[in-house]
Amino acid sequence: MIRRRTALIAPLAASLAPGLSLAQARKDTLVLAMTLEPPGLDPTAGAAAAIAEVVQYNLLETLTKIRSDSSIAPLLAQSWTVTPDNKTWAFKLRPGVKFQNGEPFNAASVKFSFERAAADSTNKDKAVFANIVNLSATDDLTVVITLKNTNPDLLFQLGQATAVIVEPKSAAGNNTQPVGTGPFKLESWAKGSHLVLARWEGFRDVKSVALRRVTVRFISDAAAQMAALLAGDVDLFPRVSAARSLAQFKADKRFQVLVGGSRAKTIVAINNKKKPLDDVRVRRAIAMAIDRKQVVDAVAEGFGTPIGSFYVPGAPGYVDLTAVNAYNPDKARALLKEAGVSSPLELSLKLPPTPYARQGGEVIAAMLAKVGIVAKQESVEWAQWLSGVYAQKAYDLTIISHVEPLDLGNFARPGYYWNYESPKFNALWAQINATADTVQRLKLLADAQRLVADEAVAAYLYQPTWITVASARLKGVWTDMPIFANDLAALSWA
Repeated sequence: MIRRRTALIAPLAASLAPGLSLAQARKDTLVLAMTLEPPGLDPTAGAAAAIAEVVQYNLLETLTKIRSDSSIAPLLAQSWTVTPDNKTWAFKLRPGVKFQNGEPFNAASVKFSFERAAADSTNKDKAVFANIVNLSATDDLTVVITLKNTNPDLLFQLGQATAVIVEPKSAAGNNTQPVGTGPFKLESWAKGSHLVLARWEGFRDVKSVALRRVTVRFISDAAAQMAALLAGDVDLFPRVSAARSLAQFKADKRFQVLVGGSRAKTIVAINNKKKPLDDVRVRRAIAMAIDRKQVVDAVAEGFGTPIGSFYVPGAPGYVDLTAVNAYNPDKARALLKEAGVSSPLELSLKLPPTPYARQGGEVIAAMLAKVGIVAKQESVEWAQWLSGVYAQKAYDLTIISHVEPLDLGNFARPGYYWNYESPKFNALWAQINATADTVQRLKLLADAQRLVADEAVAAYLYQPTWITVASARLKGVWTDMPIFANDLAALSWA
């Protein structure tokens, strides 16, 4: 009897073996690493770009979707039309979509989300929604938006994380338990270490989502980032600090290396209301003490382009202003003397945990010392930077990369962390927003770039070039990154 059963099992096992082998080869999990841990998971309530890195297009979705090449695709909106004056937009919504708590996605939820964004002072893109003068749900699947001022960037901005559509009943809890319409749900979060996203089986197109589970690890130290990749502990690391190890990764057939463009601006932010930094001559002296090209070479290993204003090459209306407040230590010393600043001038330099900031702090402090400025470096954790520097403005100088596109309007934001208040810029920004003609609008954008360069609101350093290192078998990885997002549903294993 025993022999007979064994004889039956053997051919059965043989017939299953090929199928089992295929199933084992078809990997459905991923370990993704990020430099910074998000302080929360509601992108409408916090400034950290790391929030969008986790939730955008994964847990929470938007009406439109920004592709790697900056083009716009439908997402929760199937289609849209606009009036000739570019002020009234009608969006047709995707039918049959539900939130992860079972509530329906409809025009009412879009109306709630955008009205909440306009009223919520913590949404960093509040101005986009404050420009809406009328928002109506004409039926369950149609939303009509009327703008005060024409906005040629609206479709792009409605694809950013600050425009996610939230479910009204659960919106208040999104910071810790986000409820969206996306293909993944938050499974767990071990603060300081990692979080886990699980595929939501109720997603409208779940069969297209190849990954069943994604673990997101937080690794801020550059050496630890390299070690995790080389050990095979991480499958994908977008925007990794790998410039110094690039040749090693390129030579290793286990990896693919993608080098792409960005819309980010790495700057030395200056507290414009702190004395003597409220004197434009002192701010100009700080900018002139810094050799941008040397910073790019020393900190970014050459993976960056020097900039002279809060705008980058490739952005609409860009003008090259690197000659404004260009590197000139002698003139920097003369400006400090003219401003009545006695040497040495001692300033705090707060450094968040990103490698570019910590390494940049040493390089820039050495440059400032040569003109009589002692920059006292203070390394702070990300949560400390967000609360102390960004929220409380308790700093003199800091090094930070602003990664969002279309954020020149930050100079018109009252109470923003760099404490810059300029009626001239505010009037210019209002004029930009009220101008429909593209050619005239680009001219005004150039004027805005020149103004914040001339006034040295910050010392503008460089536009970073992002490096992504991933397993050679992983498909669907972004090369260029107009926004900080990790589109997990687009990833699959070869």
